Amino acid sequence: MSLRLGADDDNTAKLDRDTLRSLFTDLFSARSDTSSSTVEWAMAELLQNPTSMVKACNELATVIGSRRNIEESDIGRLPYLQAVVKETFRLHPSVPLLPRRAPIDTKIMGYTIPKGCRMFINVWAVSQDKETWPEPEKFMPERFLGKTVDLRGGDFDLIPFGGGRRICPGMPLAIRMVHLLLGSLLNQFTWRLPVEFEGKGVGMDEKFGLTLIKVVPLCAMATPI
Repeated sequence: MSLRLGADDDNTAKLDRDTLRSLFTDLFSARSDTSSSTVEWAMAELLQNPTSMVKACNELATVIGSRRNIEESDIGRLPYLQAVVKETFRLHPSVPLLPRRAPIDTKIMGYTIPKGCRMFINVWAVSQDKETWPEPEKFMPERFLGKTVDLRGGDFDLIPFGGGRRICPGMPLAIRMVHLLLGSLLNQFTWRLPVEFEGKGVGMDEKFGLTLIKVVPLCAMATPI
């Protein structure tokens, strides 16, 4: 890439260091922010739904045990953990609106979209469709058990990373990171809310920004297993 700095062939835009700096800043900040916020939402939902927490922890204890850390090769043997991650992506998509631009005049379902029109795909609304997801407001990882709903853009019912040629390039890394981080937290610690929060529960209000984050950061007590 350094060889292309300063290159200006014919109509090719010059790739300078400022442009590269901005690109890499966006790349790394999006990767870390979205993954960490997804894990935070997953932990918040599990603390709010102790039955789901017990199921996830029991699966990890049975398949892996607490004497070693979860590895990437373990993910395929943890269907309930995978279901928890999918349900978290459904309820709390990190990027709820996906911006797109029409390169040509297009007709879709009777609507005309002129060339150059900017659109937003409402990922959050798709994941709240009652015809697809019964009781969509509830956290129910079981809805994904025994089903092959794909996070990678193959199923338009669940598109947290977009789809097609414009799908998030960091998707494979993000999926692995979320499974490994969440699995490690659940497998190595027991979790509970602080005494002052036990009666109130976890605040689930959302704050929209570069990513969809919690208004009040999650506060929980961890005890090593």
